[in-house]
Amino acid sequence: MKHVGSLLCLCLIMAAVGCSSHKAEIKEDRLTMGKVQGEIKVGMPASQVAELLGSPNIVTTDEKRREVWIYDKVSTDRVDTATSSFAGLIILGTASRDSSSSQRQRTLTIIIKYDEEKKVRDFAYNSTQF
Repeated sequence: MKHVGSLLCLCLIMAAVGCSSHKAEIKEDRLTMGKVQGEIKVGMPASQVAELLGSPNIVTTDEKRREVWIYDKVSTDRVDTATSSFAGLIILGTASRDSSSSQRQRTLTIIIKYDEEKKVRDFAYNSTQF
């Protein structure tokens, strides 16, 4: 009986450790326009921008060889709806099912321009939804 209790205790500990590490993997901050508007500031170092927004999709330079970071995100939301009804008599019955789906795409493009010291000198963003 002691072995069963020890095994149960070990399983509970492993489950707790597994859940806590799983939560850390799931916790992912989404790149949003609100985050850019509220947290990105002129004069901010590139390292802090990377910490807030993650790695950019594109890194390039301008005509003076200063870095420009471009974040380009696209997301698609799909909503499926279904309704069903059933009407029946003692022997005969009818059933119907209607379904529909809609899809919405959103894009967010962020352009961050750095100065020679790799600090934000300007930034712009554009969001679309269709």
